[in-house]
Amino acid sequence: MSASGAVEAGPLGAAVAPSPSTTSPPATGHLFRPISAEDEEQQPTEIESLCMNCYCNDMNREVVKTDSATTRIPELDFEIPAFSQKGALTTVEGLISRAITGLEQDQPTRRVKEEGVAERIDEFIVKLKELKKVASPFTLIIDDPSGNSFVENPHAPQKDDALVITHYCRTQQQQEMLGLQVEGPEEKPEQEDLRNEVLQFNTNCPECNAPAQTNMKLVQIPHFKEVIIMATNCENCGHRTNEVKSGGAVEPLGTRITLHITDPSDMTRDLLKSETCSVEIPELEFELGMGVLGGKFTTLEGLLKDIRELVTKNPFTLGDSSNRVQSEKLQEFGQKLEQIAEGTMKAHFVMNDPAGNSYLQNVYAPEEDPEMKVEHYKRSFDQNEELGLNDMKTEGYEAGLAPQ
Repeated sequence: MSASGAVEAGPLGAAVAPSPSTTSPPATGHLFRPISAEDEEQQPTEIESLCMNCYCNDMNREVVKTDSATTRIPELDFEIPAFSQKGALTTVEGLISRAITGLEQDQPTRRVKEEGVAERIDEFIVKLKELKKVASPFTLIIDDPSGNSFVENPHAPQKDDALVITHYCRTQQQQEMLGLQVEGPEEKPEQEDLRNEVLQFNTNCPECNAPAQTNMKLVQIPHFKEVIIMATNCENCGHRTNEVKSGGAVEPLGTRITLHITDPSDMTRDLLKSETCSVEIPELEFELGMGVLGGKFTTLEGLLKDIRELVTKNPFTLGDSSNRVQSEKLQEFGQKLEQIAEGTMKAHFVMNDPAGNSYLQNVYAPEEDPEMKVEHYKRSFDQNEELGLNDMKTEGYEAGLAPQ
């Protein structure tokens, strides 16, 4: 949707006639209609109000601007690109004020490093402030490929001669920008080996919502199975996130891996923790439940570091709400984890995955590891229920029959 309108300056202090939907005037002597539970026609009261800065009413049109909308003022050759600001419900004056605030934000730094640029921006800010006073007519254009932006028509349902709304078909580039699938000619898919390629697809940063790219790679773990690693790195705010998914199905049996940590070299073992895996350290009476920290492909040292940060930086046990006993226990727990990582404290590290999709490197492979024990067990009913397997039919579902 593209909306444009010329804003004309009116006489100082001019008032706009109340809209036809305004309710009947309040009783004589009262500014607002008396509130009564027996009044079935109780409606909001609308009062004409002037801007206390310019004493005019022609800048108070409501505007809905989405993230994907581009805002332009041709008279000043001014443009706010798409996805550079969050969506907002504001007015024409609010849009201009928001632009002024954004330009003024880094001016002190520019005056030190780039004095010439700062001076030109100051001159442009003055022009934007003149627009707020409506010293001369100007055109505001909101171009939104998603079609979800809006500029108020104060004369509705009558036509507004100053407002023009144009609908158009999105281009392929706009479709891709919005993340919509573009229909193309059907082609026969070619079989490709993706094991040696890093696939990339566009997404948005979960922190600042800026456009970013997610890298996806299919990795074969020796003596285990294939896994999918997805990593997102935002160049705008520096946020990084990664996620690991198993490339196979749920195993017939659950897996419990127990490692006796006796040497600092154990910290370099590769480790795959799926979302369904829980972690225990019996010597510390510690258990990390299923789903916590999500799926990770890291080393044993990396996982212990993540566990330490998760526990010691818990906001519910820090700050004013914490007590001395809790703080001492957390400090002691953190110190013991460091001792385990340094090899000065021996402990057992247990990974229990009912789905059988977790892995801990055997440094003696293909021989057995004397310090590591791998057990396969039959899942309980509760574990199958948590994995959603009890109600899953893979055979005989066409005829409504349970599998034999």
